[in-house]
Amino acid sequence: MSDQILVLNSGSSSIKFALFDASVHPVPRQPQFAGRVEGIGGTGPTLLEADAPPRVLALDAARPYHAALAEVRSCVERRTGQHLPAAIVHRVVHGGDKYTAPVCIDADVLRDLKCYISLAPLHQPYALDAIEALLAEFPSLVQVACFDTAFHRTIPEVEQMLPLPYGYFERGVRRYGFHGLSYEYMAMALAERHGDVAAKRTLVAHLGSGASLCAMRELRSVATTMGFSALDGLMMGTRCGSLDAGVLLRLLEVEKMDLAQLTRLLYKESGLLGVSGISSSPKALLEVEHTNARARAALALYVRRIVREIGALAAVLGGLDLLAFTAGVGERSPELRKRICDSLGWLGVDLDDDANRAGATTISRRRSRVRVVVEPTNEEWIAALHAQRLLHSKPVTRSLLSVA
Repeated sequence: MSDQILVLNSGSSSIKFALFDASVHPVPRQPQFAGRVEGIGGTGPTLLEADAPPRVLALDAARPYHAALAEVRSCVERRTGQHLPAAIVHRVVHGGDKYTAPVCIDADVLRDLKCYISLAPLHQPYALDAIEALLAEFPSLVQVACFDTAFHRTIPEVEQMLPLPYGYFERGVRRYGFHGLSYEYMAMALAERHGDVAAKRTLVAHLGSGASLCAMRELRSVATTMGFSALDGLMMGTRCGSLDAGVLLRLLEVEKMDLAQLTRLLYKESGLLGVSGISSSPKALLEVEHTNARARAALALYVRRIVREIGALAAVLGGLDLLAFTAGVGERSPELRKRICDSLGWLGVDLDDDANRAGATTISRRRSRVRVVVEPTNEEWIAALHAQRLLHSKPVTRSLLSVA
C-alpha cells in the first residue's frame, strides 16, 4: 500500500485521473502525475499523459469502459511500483438529499447512489461502474465518493424548491446544484488571492463543456443555475440548459419522441452543437463564425444566456463585488469573457482588454466597481484533500468495503 491517493473523474467517454502524494499534510495541490483516456466507445480511444506522447488504445469493444479502467490502472501501477494507493476517490456527480459530505463507499452507499443515475445520466453510471469494478477486484481498497451536489447544501430552501405540488419536494424533486467540487476550490482560492472581497457578493462562472454559475456570500453557495439535474441553467456544449417545459410536452405529443430519444436530444444533441450544427466547442465556433451564420447564432445565444443568468443571480445577491471565470472556456477564452463582460457594464463591470487578452489574474480596470478575475479550478485536489481528511479522521473498517 502506497502513501498516495488516486482521483478518478469518470464520464461517458473519458476517464480523468490524478495521483497525489498523501504522505504530506495537506495533500499538495499539484498531482504527482495526471492523465486521461479520451474517446472511450469510439474510434481511436487515446491515453494522454502530461509527460508522454498520446497513445492510441485497442480497447475491448464489448467492454470498452472496463478496458479503459484497466489501462488507467496499468498506468498508475507503472508510476507507483505496483503498489495500490491508500485510497481511490471518485467524483460522483449526484449525492441526492442524503449525501452532503464525502463518504467511504460500501454496498449500501453504492445502492443508494444507483438511485440517482436518472438525475445525472451522463456521469453517474460511469462513476458507479468504476467503483463497482474496483470493489469487485480489490474489496479491501478504500474508495471514497465526493459529491458535486454537496457544496450547495447551504442554499436556502426557497432556492431548492420547485413550483410543483409540495409532495414532490418531500420526495426529493428539488434543486440540488452541481460543479460543487469546482466551486469549493474556487471559494478557497478566491479567498486566498482576493481576501475580503471574495467573502462579499461573489459570482463564479464555471464554463466548460458543462456550464453553471454559483452565487456566494461569505464563500458559501446561496444560489446556482443548475437545479434538479445537470440540464438546467446555462446553454452548454451539448446540453440545452433551461427550457420551457411546454417544449418537452410538444416533443412527446407532436414529435412522438420516446424517453430515450428525448434524453439523447436534451443531453447530447442540443446546446452549442444543436444550434450551430457544427461543434460543441466554443473555440471551434469562434474560428468559423465570420463565415457561418449558425456558428454566430450559437455563440450569441450562449453569451446571452450567461449574461441573463448573471443578472438574475446578481439580483439575488443584491449586487456584485467579484466575478470569477473558471473551467476550460472560462479560463482560456478571452474573447468570450470580453463578450460577456461587455454586456455587464450596468453592473459596474469595466473590463481591461489588455489584461484580459494577456491572461492576467485580474482582468478588470482599477475603477471597475466589480473585480473580474480568472482563476483555474482544481477539482481533483479538492477530492484528494477530502479523501485524506476522511482517512485520518477515524480508522476505516475495511471489512465494510466489500460489495454485498
